[in-house]
Amino acid sequence: MRPYLRQAYQLEELEALWRFLSKQGTLAFSPLANGLFSAAALNRDTAYTGYDAIWVRDNIYVAYAHYLDGTEAEKEIAIATVKSLAKFFQQERLAFEHTIGAGHAPASRMDRPHVRFEGQSLERIDQPWNHAQNDALGYFLWFFCQLILEEALEPSAEDYSLLALFPLYFMAIRYWQDEDSGHWEESHKIAASSIGAVVAGLKAMQAVLEKNYLIDYLKDHHGRTISSALLTDLIDEGERALDNILPSECIQSAKERRYDAALAFLAYPLQILSADKAQQIITDIAKHLQGDYGISRYQGDSFWCRDYQDIPENIRTDVIEKREAWLKVRDRELKPYEEAQWCIFDPVIAAFYGQQYQQTANSDFLEKQTAYFNRAIAQLTSADCPLGSLKCPELYYLQSEKWIANDATPLLWTQANLLVALKWMKRSLTSY
Repeated sequence: MRPYLRQAYQLEELEALWRFLSKQGTLAFSPLANGLFSAAALNRDTAYTGYDAIWVRDNIYVAYAHYLDGTEAEKEIAIATVKSLAKFFQQERLAFEHTIGAGHAPASRMDRPHVRFEGQSLERIDQPWNHAQNDALGYFLWFFCQLILEEALEPSAEDYSLLALFPLYFMAIRYWQDEDSGHWEESHKIAASSIGAVVAGLKAMQAVLEKNYLIDYLKDHHGRTISSALLTDLIDEGERALDNILPSECIQSAKERRYDAALAFLAYPLQILSADKAQQIITDIAKHLQGDYGISRYQGDSFWCRDYQDIPENIRTDVIEKREAWLKVRDRELKPYEEAQWCIFDPVIAAFYGQQYQQTANSDFLEKQTAYFNRAIAQLTSADCPLGSLKCPELYYLQSEKWIANDATPLLWTQANLLVALKWMKRSLTSY
């Protein structure tokens, strides 16, 4: 990739890079017939990862990447994805309704609306999983409502009936103080990144309500109307919680986490933070989590840590408790800077700085955008990678003293974010 990288790009140079990546298949997305995307493109050797499943969160990012500055064909891909996610959530109505009726979060995370499922059949996967992921529900609500607002999607009465369940569900679980598993599907905590995703979804829904005056449609199964006032109250609860927690991810006793790269998504694409708060979070990530190969999710992250391939497959692919128990038994205490370095963050930070450049015309933002864009390009696999060259990895990890891509390569979430970064670079090069 070195011949294509520039400290400052001209539009024709960016387009040449884009054409090269497209020709190499780096940006190839292969949806199922129903428009959904598995988490990664797998082969026989990597099928054990289980990344052939559908994650709601990942699909929203893939759909968003296609929709942003997309051609009509790209936008149709995004719409098909969201419609199939809505169809799946229609099948999850009982999980929403039971929680709403109970007035509190379920004791079992398997009783929550599922956020990971089988793509062809839209059926639940019969495997214990941390489905308490409020961020995934917030992302779906946010993007579905964005498509309505831009008149890209015309919802049915059934769609509005489904959407009505989301704020009632968030109210029942008291999302602003609910311990969920969040972006990383791990230990339960009150997480700012999850609260922020819900706030973004509720704000988008409120905008739909105020623009379309469709109050009569927004009723739950008990006939309760979803009013703008109700949404305001829920948004206020979330924003008060964020004011208390940020710039940390979690401030609960014994669960504190000062730095977490998931907070970057509140700056972009969700854009729910003030300019100062967003910049502080991005700066924190750069200072405390950024490495030479990518960005760690958080300090002390044991997922795909040093020599992770030595862990038996059934432990690697299971929930966090088993992984942590195995690491403890084998006395594999994680040392600083041995956390996996992920590839989903650099392109998002590039997009964030691209947006700042659009808003201010400050060349310092363009320089930072370019630097993070180049980091994202440099994360593509090399010619000697057994998983293939010029692929978008989930992450790099230390195996036998060498940083290598993990088996979830190519990860479609990384591909999607790289596509977003490319589109923002094009915006920057055509605006001023």
